[in-house]
Amino acid sequence: MDDIFIKEYSSNDAVIKYTKETAGYGISYLLENDYAKIYLESIKQYIPDHLKKNGLRIIEFGCGGGMNLIHLILLLEKSGIMVESAYGTDFSEKLIQAAGNEAKKYLSDEHRKKVTFSVARNETLMQDLAGALALEKSSLSGKFHLILGVNTTRYCHRLKKEFECARNIYDLLAKDGICIIIDMNDKFPVFRSMLRDRLTMKKEDYHIPSLEDYARPFSKEGFQILKKQNFCWIPHSAGKIMTAILKALTPTLNALAPHRAMRSLVISKK
Repeated sequence: MDDIFIKEYSSNDAVIKYTKETAGYGISYLLENDYAKIYLESIKQYIPDHLKKNGLRIIEFGCGGGMNLIHLILLLEKSGIMVESAYGTDFSEKLIQAAGNEAKKYLSDEHRKKVTFSVARNETLMQDLAGALALEKSSLSGKFHLILGVNTTRYCHRLKKEFECARNIYDLLAKDGICIIIDMNDKFPVFRSMLRDRLTMKKEDYHIPSLEDYARPFSKEGFQILKKQNFCWIPHSAGKIMTAILKALTPTLNALAPHRAMRSLVISKK
């Protein structure tokens, strides 16, 4: 399975899909709205003020082309929440290069100094990040206030490395630091990518975990689960019209079948 995803996420198509100008209206809308709300509310509600005092230290694992992390940095600064440093990691060298280019395009010199993009796998995050930064692992232990992953945790489950991923996150987080993961919900009726994958992959290679599956490794590794829910009916790839329609339908869909929303959210605390 590694070879399949290395090929997929090292292609020019992946760069188009996971960078700002070409990713589509849906993801831009979510970064400005649904995801932004989750990030801001979580930071304000769950991260103690003493950790935020000198600025947040952040990691986004599986960051792709850097859209989410770049937007988050700008969102936090705009909201009066200081960022000391931010790291984006991904196993794809092609996407990490694209993320660096995105930072040059969308961030000021001041913001760029705070951001580093590095090649690292989710399941060996601490070791790989330390290696990329030429640091001892111990120097990263307990240093971060917020770690997040969007549409990447399911790959750890497919590799049966979800507990290793959660353990790395636990080791990197400071006491009272939080982890936010957002990923596909297995109960959402139709994912276009799943329909494609069914034709080309073995079942275990396109498996989508349940909400309980996403939360379980964090519970086992000693995290406190703060929030666990399904949410959001807007695809990342949606155009402007589809986004508007699904936004209007969201209250009704939430009332009728909240557990079938498109994404799973797990927020956990060390």
